[in-house]
Amino acid sequence: MNLHQFRFVQEAARRNLNLTEAAKALHTSQPGVSKAIIELEEELGVEIFARHGKRLKRITEPGQHVLKSIEMIMREVGNLKRIGEQFSAQDSGTLSIATTHTQARYVLPVPVAKLREAFPKVNVSLHQGAPDQVARMLIDEVAEIGIATESLANYAELVTLPCYEWQHMLVLPVGHPLASKDRITLEDIALEPVITYHPSFTGRTRIDQAFAARKLEPRIALEAIDSDVIKTYVRLGLGVGIVAEMAVQDDGTNTDLVIRPGGQLFGQNVTRVAFKRGAYLRNFVFQFAELLGDRLDRKLIARAMSGQQDDYEL
Repeated sequence: MNLHQFRFVQEAARRNLNLTEAAKALHTSQPGVSKAIIELEEELGVEIFARHGKRLKRITEPGQHVLKSIEMIMREVGNLKRIGEQFSAQDSGTLSIATTHTQARYVLPVPVAKLREAFPKVNVSLHQGAPDQVARMLIDEVAEIGIATESLANYAELVTLPCYEWQHMLVLPVGHPLASKDRITLEDIALEPVITYHPSFTGRTRIDQAFAARKLEPRIALEAIDSDVIKTYVRLGLGVGIVAEMAVQDDGTNTDLVIRPGGQLFGQNVTRVAFKRGAYLRNFVFQFAELLGDRLDRKLIARAMSGQQDDYEL
C-alpha cells in the first residue's frame, strides 16, 4: 500500500464517490484512481466501497474504519511536511487563513500587518467564504487557521477557541425618525424595513432569535454578506441597517450615518479561531493567533490542540 492509494480513497470519499471528479482533483485519470482503490482493497482483504457495476454506491462499514485510518495517516504526513518546513526554513513559508468577508475586511488587516512586520519572509494567503466553507477549508487542509463567528464550533474535526466578543449595531440614515429616540426597541425596528446579513453570516442567527423571542417578524428588505453594501443601502434610505460592531469603527467613513449600539437587543456574539484537530502548527501560526485576541496565547492553544482543553470563557 502507498500514499497515492490513500489519497485516491480519501478524494473519492470527499467527491461523493464520483471517481471522475476525484481524478480531476488529483490531476490523474479515472481508470488509474479506480485501479489503485481496487489494489488497496485486495491488499487489505476488504471492500472499502460497495459498487453497482463500475460505479461506487456507498462506503462499507470496514471502509469507514479504513477512511478514519487514512485520515490520520494523511494528517500526520501533512504534519511531517510542516515540521520539515519549520526547521529547514525558519520563519518563512505561507500562512493560509480561511475567514469570512467581515473578518478579512475589518478585523484582520492589523494582525496581518503585524505578522508581516515580525515575519517578513512569511506570505499570507486569505481564503474568504461562508462560515461552513471556512470549516471545510480547515478540514481539507486548504487553510491552517480559520476565523468566523458562526458554525466553527459545530465540527468535531476542529479545535475552536473564542477569540473576541462583539455586538451588533443599528445603522440609520441621518434624519431617520428612530435616530432621535433615546431607546430603540425591537418593536420599533420590526415596523421598519431591515437591511442586514445573509442568514449564514456575521451573527445573523442572534438577530433572528431576538425577534423570534418577542414573537416579532422583521421586514427584511435586503440581505448581504458585505457590511459596506448594507451601509450603502442604508444611506439610500432603503431601511434600518444591522451590522457588526467592527464594521462601523470610528475611521471617519461613517459620519453621514447615525450609529447606535444593539447589544441590549441582540446580545453578544463571539468570534472563534479554529484549527484542524491534530495538526502541527508552525511558530508563526501561533504568533498570528496571539495577535487575534488578548486571551489567546501559545500555551492555551497548545493545550487545546493536545486535547486538554477545547474552550474557555471570555
